Amino acid sequence: MLEIRDVALRPGAPRFSHCFSTGEICVILGPNQSGKTNLCRLIAGLPTEAEGQVIIDGGSLQEVPVRRRPVAMVYQAFINYPNLTVAQNIASPLRAQGVAPADIDAQVRELAARTGIDALLARRPDELSGGQQQRLAIARALAKRARVLLLDEPLVNLDFKLREALEQELGQLLKDRDTVVIYTSSDPRDAFTMGNELLLLVDATLHQVGTPLEVYRSPDSLLAMELLSDPGVNRFERGGRQCAVRPEHVDVVGELTSSAEVGRLDFIMNVTALETNGDESIVHGLVEQREWVVRCPGIVHAVSGEALALSVRQADVAAF
Repeated sequence: MLEIRDVALRPGAPRFSHCFSTGEICVILGPNQSGKTNLCRLIAGLPTEAEGQVIIDGGSLQEVPVRRRPVAMVYQAFINYPNLTVAQNIASPLRAQGVAPADIDAQVRELAARTGIDALLARRPDELSGGQQQRLAIARALAKRARVLLLDEPLVNLDFKLREALEQELGQLLKDRDTVVIYTSSDPRDAFTMGNELLLLVDATLHQVGTPLEVYRSPDSLLAMELLSDPGVNRFERGGRQCAVRPEHVDVVGELTSSAEVGRLDFIMNVTALETNGDESIVHGLVEQREWVVRCPGIVHAVSGEALALSVRQADVAAF
């Protein structure tokens, strides 16, 4: 339903094209300044240095003004009308569309219930928490009944627990809708929590496209592998090739045997720091003069300066 064609996210950047599917959530993952917001603004028709064609149902939006585009956008910041109540905020796009007054109230209550703010309809935005304000912004965007919904890092300003809860709720709320949903993020967890499809952007360049699991299992480059790893990947060299393994694929084995197990690589880490929350431990250290991070289930007993034996399955190593 939505196609972007010959898009350059900033002057001189490589051009690319892509088709987005209706009823699916596409997560666009990349660090800050990677071009995520420029892409959203291009689709929405807002001022941006990005350029290219935006096509919906075979028709170009090139000359269609912002207000007439079937596109709704939710930003990082909480953008709600401060002088209107929650109910009036949600109703505003419905009134603009000329929906009958008798139908507006029912739709407002339905959207408020679906976003969990139905008990707050009489309040104004300054009486809401951050999470409630962002729910309101999402409800108002949904009220527009747009063909395309753009969510530009909408939860980045929320605390971790609230963000985690809203991610789960948003995933359920947005799936199976007759809408193209584009969700931008710099957090790889969002790709797995929210996404049916994943686009990796770095430096205004499209690096890889696929399902989150496909990209995780078969990264096209070290950069793609790094983007889907939190903490970042561990790097080393073998046979003149740059290799990498994810922190969750490194095993702490205590002591190395005199002969390495077939199909595995062994390393020694000089521990520099240890983090633990009881359920898992994050061990930091140096391996072959490079900084490594190991993510282990449970509690690992290690102290700074200790030499720790590690083992990695060769099947978990990516070479580039």
